[in-house]
Amino acid sequence: MTENAALESLAELRAEIDRIDGEMHELLIERGGIIDRLIAVKARQGGGSAFRPGREADMMRIIAARHRGRLPLDTVESIWRVIISTFTFVQSPYAVHADMSGGDAAMRDSARFHFGFTVPLVSHASPRETIAAVAASARPNGGDLGMLRASWRKGETRWWESLAGARAPKIIARLPFVERPDHPAGMPVFIISNPLAEAAARDVALFSAQWSGEGPDDAVLKTLGCECLGRDTAAEGVSLLTSAPGDWDEARFRAAFAQAPRDVAWLGSHAERFALA
Repeated sequence: MTENAALESLAELRAEIDRIDGEMHELLIERGGIIDRLIAVKARQGGGSAFRPGREADMMRIIAARHRGRLPLDTVESIWRVIISTFTFVQSPYAVHADMSGGDAAMRDSARFHFGFTVPLVSHASPRETIAAVAASARPNGGDLGMLRASWRKGETRWWESLAGARAPKIIARLPFVERPDHPAGMPVFIISNPLAEAAARDVALFSAQWSGEGPDDAVLKTLGCECLGRDTAAEGVSLLTSAPGDWDEARFRAAFAQAPRDVAWLGSHAERFALA
């Protein structure tokens, strides 16, 4: 191959990349036009929440399942998350309130990976402050979102009890959606919002439960398809943050245990994570 032929081939490839970039931009513009129509339809139908965690999870499953080629799935996940979060913001402006008590870097990485830089990020010093800020933002379309670490460490406050009231914010998602050990924003976080009237993802349910005495151990919870995400001593017993099968409600949760909890509250739900093979 001559030097001119090699240069012409490189020029052709760059032209092809430019064409694809232009088409992607045009598709984003087209998507923006559909958002305008969506806003108009929702207004005619009386409004509704801009957040659709169930639909988002279904779309991410499709993207992860069909992905191929050199581009890492992490990059595709981040691009898609920023697109959907930004278009949701365009549809109905919101902020993300984040609990920074566990260290700023990991939480900021997670917030920017999943929500980009257009959606405002508001820092808070504790989970309870974050929950209170989300609750105070309540609007007909749901208000703001909050980010809380999905793990709990001894000595921290039992923040999950602040989600127990009927009008309190609820968990609507667990991120990252794609599970892998070296994920660039791999710290597990819960996303909370004011209660949504529709479109919740119900693969996994979350409960706050108080037991007299020691309560069930991790082995008992596991046999029931549950997992203890937080356990702390409380008045006359223990308080647990527990995941359970998505179709459980408070009554089903109580009935599952030989020693029923003295108090139980549904805290929300989220989609099952997508694990890479």
